[in-house]
Amino acid sequence: MANIKSAIKRAQTSEKRRVQNAAAKSDLRTAIKTFNTKAENKDVEGAKQAFLVATKKIDKAANKGLIHKNAANRQKSHLQKRLNEVSA
Repeated sequence: MANIKSAIKRAQTSEKRRVQNAAAKSDLRTAIKTFNTKAENKDVEGAKQAFLVATKKIDKAANKGLIHKNAANRQKSHLQKRLNEVSA
């Protein structure tokens, strides 16, 4: 454990950010799974809504630095491809 006051504060802020980041990543994964579930069930309208929610969360995660920008674009591309398959 840290002994210096600034190191103690840094440890506390790091822990707080870790918890927030973990929650945001979990929320992101949940949104993607929701979309995939609706796409598997051929629920076109539900899949479109879930797609919008998932892409918004992916973009936010990329802006915050939780995931890499290219990884975010790749995930959105996969989701869009899946949505196009379901819609067709």
